[in-house]
Amino acid sequence: MKAIVRRFVDFHDDDEFKGMLWAAAYGFCIMFAYYVLRPVRDEIAADDRGNLEDLWTAVFVVMVVVAVPAYSWLASRTSRDVFVPLANRFFIACLIGFWASLAFLPIEARPWIDRVFYVWTSVFALVVVTVFWGLVTDCFRNDQARRLFPFIAVGASLGGICGSEVTAQLAQRVPVFSLLLISCVPLEIASWFARRLHRGFATGEVKDAGAAARPLSGNAISGMKAVFASPYLAGIAGFVALMTFASTVLYFAQSDLVYSAIPDRGERRAFLARVDQVVNVLTIVCEVYVTARVIRWLGVGLALAAIPAAVAIGFGALGLYPTMATLVVVQVVYRAGRYGVTKPAREVLFTVVSREEKYKSKAFIDAAVYRGGDLASGWIYAGLTGLGLSLGAIALFAAPIALVWAILGWKIAAASERRSGSAGPSS
Repeated sequence: MKAIVRRFVDFHDDDEFKGMLWAAAYGFCIMFAYYVLRPVRDEIAADDRGNLEDLWTAVFVVMVVVAVPAYSWLASRTSRDVFVPLANRFFIACLIGFWASLAFLPIEARPWIDRVFYVWTSVFALVVVTVFWGLVTDCFRNDQARRLFPFIAVGASLGGICGSEVTAQLAQRVPVFSLLLISCVPLEIASWFARRLHRGFATGEVKDAGAAARPLSGNAISGMKAVFASPYLAGIAGFVALMTFASTVLYFAQSDLVYSAIPDRGERRAFLARVDQVVNVLTIVCEVYVTARVIRWLGVGLALAAIPAAVAIGFGALGLYPTMATLVVVQVVYRAGRYGVTKPAREVLFTVVSREEKYKSKAFIDAAVYRGGDLASGWIYAGLTGLGLSLGAIALFAAPIALVWAILGWKIAAASERRSGSAGPSS
């Protein structure tokens, strides 16, 4: 196995190899669970698309008022080998609760169960992924991240493919609540992989071997304060906010077009799951053959700017040809590039910050800022449609914003290079 992996990954010793595999397995399980649930959530959005702005408002409120402060509070009082598995198991308990609601409550309650589940899944998706990458960036140094993170992301992408395939095969054959129970299994396995990664690896840039076993400093809101106090973290937050605008335009357009083209809810779930599969296959191709080489040879800046620039071109195409086929192509390219190239590169940015910022500030950016950007972008989209703008016109409006996103990514990467003391992209 090492001989095969070495053809694609420049790991230096057995410890790096083992740590990389544990992290990839952890990411596999997390994304397997999420991609079983994702088509269920997205189909709810297509069926209840008139309430998307309200649902996203609820997601943002839950993130800022409940999820991020609760997670930061827990991280300040327990070590990472406690709060990381505990976060996963909390969501397992929630899934069992949703299963019971769908199985035993009357069918008249279904619309409200769907809406609560949509909000919950949106919170779940960001929190478990943020916790995963927080642990990974805590275990590996900056130089290791440049070499190993694309492979670790491959594990997550493979999990997404498997989860999508499960939903695509079962969506029209089993009740939707059965899918919720299926996703509990990989979440529990992920908790064990997280423990193994914690026990085998200390912290990337921290020399104190006991640091990983201690709770983080600060309180429930200290991670939020750090974002506003640091130009570097504020730049990352701005990058994420602009990314959510691009995601929102494509997501709302997808909800409208899928609803119009596919009337059956089961068929919609299967179609969305197939799109997810294509995205994850292309993501793996990027992670295996492209991302690590771009980061090492051309720098993190190009990795962060490339996809926003491609999205700007895609918005131009969508503006000229606002059809379902054009949207699917742009959406697939965007999501594959975002997960396969932008995501690993963005995680490298967090290897040069403090441990508290890796967990708490990162959680605030990846969860609250992300969903805040969703919320603002959703209302902007609604406002533009309210003014009578077509999908094509909105896409043309979004194109220059994507260019600003690309420029910001380049500038943040330059700041990361200065922080790491790197002499160049290949170090």
